[in-house]
Amino acid sequence: MLDQTDWQIIKELTKNSRIKMKELGDKVHLTGQAAASRVAKLEDQGIIEGYTITLNQQEVGFTIHAFLTIITESIHHRPYLEFVDANKEYVSNHYKISGDGCYILECRFPSYEELDAFLVDLNKQANYKLSIVINKQPV
Repeated sequence: MLDQTDWQIIKELTKNSRIKMKELGDKVHLTGQAAASRVAKLEDQGIIEGYTITLNQQEVGFTIHAFLTIITESIHHRPYLEFVDANKEYVSNHYKISGDGCYILECRFPSYEELDAFLVDLNKQANYKLSIVINKQPV
């Protein structure tokens, strides 16, 4: 069970996972050593699974952000799943869903030509509905 301090630690690590333990401790009213122990405990319990970086996709050239609702006609999804695996460089997230489709793909593309080629190949495996992100709204 997580207490308020654990939640504060998680919040601070979410903002900056490279924070020094002394600084983290100051923010959550613990010593640096106590904060490090709490973080280690959260890791050992599997609550914190890992640390990562977030790339600015625009800055690295992937300016087109798209969501695709995937509709498979067959109950055999292996060809579609193999297609997704072969095109990982474009796929940010892949969700199996219930609702209007079978999956949702979140993708990034450097050009409309590459998006078009992706869609042509995808359409050999499944049907799709395409949504292009215009801008990201703050939460």
